[in-house]
Formats: sequence, structure tokens, C-alpha cells
Amino acid sequence: MIVISDTSVITALIQIDRVDLLAKVFGSVVIPEKVAAELTISHQFLPPWIRIVAVRDRAAAKRLGERLDEGESEAIALAIELGADYLLMDEKKGRLVARQAGLKLIGVLGLATLGKRMGLVPSVAAVIADLKAHAAFRIGAELEARILREAGEA
Repeated sequence: MIVISDTSVITALIQIDRVDLLAKVFGSVVIPEKVAAELTISHQFLPPWIRIVAVRDRAAAKRLGERLDEGESEAIALAIELGADYLLMDEKKGRLVARQAGLKLIGVLGLATLGKRMGLVPSVAAVIADLKAHAAFRIGAELEARILREAGEA
């Protein structure tokens, strides 16, 4: 399985001390060079199961960069190049562009829900509370209610 990540999902999980959930669910995660650069600004070390891969189609990343930040642009371009099974991304604008490119998306809340189904996360509500408290995560009431219903917690 090929899973590409943008900066936001990994950062949020590091901030709530649950980054290992990515490895438990997916085994390994691939990030483009720009995402690695963004992550290492705030986080000295990246987990060993994160692989950094250069985007070959620089022109595609540049075109995407006209609408998105560089990390999002490279993540989408790399997901297209590698035929990723999933792209991990939370930013609304990036998700819209990725969907238009036909990519299958999962965000930090979807990951928490998947982790619960796999028996790795006891409470999605607790993950949401941690994200709000420690990762400056914003979530609308309707989305939160829907996620909790999907997780069987509402």
C-alpha cells in the first residue's frame, strides 16, 4: 500500500503524541521533500517509517503550487506519480484539488476512525479533544457529530 502525506496530519499526530498510529495502520508513509522540510522546522526527528521521495514531475508540482502551498502541491503530485492508495491531508483547499485529481483522501479524523475500527484507538472523541487542546485543531460541530457517529460514539 502506498500512502502519501502532507504536513498537517503528521504534525497534528506528533502534537498529540499519536504519530505511531500512522505506522500501525499503514506500515509506512511516504512524504515529498518539501513536506520533510516543513516537518523538520518544528520536529527535530521524523519516525524511521517515514520515507522521503522526490517528486519527479516538478512542472506538475509547480502548476499545483499556483493554488496551494508547496507541501500540498508536492504531496498531490507525488500521490499522482506513485498511484497512491491514500493521500493524507486535512486542508480544505488541498483536499478539493486532490479529489479533482481522483485521489483517495483520509485526514486525521478519518485515520482516528479507522484506528478505532482496527482496535488501535479506544476513543475518537478523546483524539478530537487532544487535537483541539494540543494541536489547535478546528472542527465544526456538524463534522464532529458525523465523525463520532461513524466511530460508533454518538
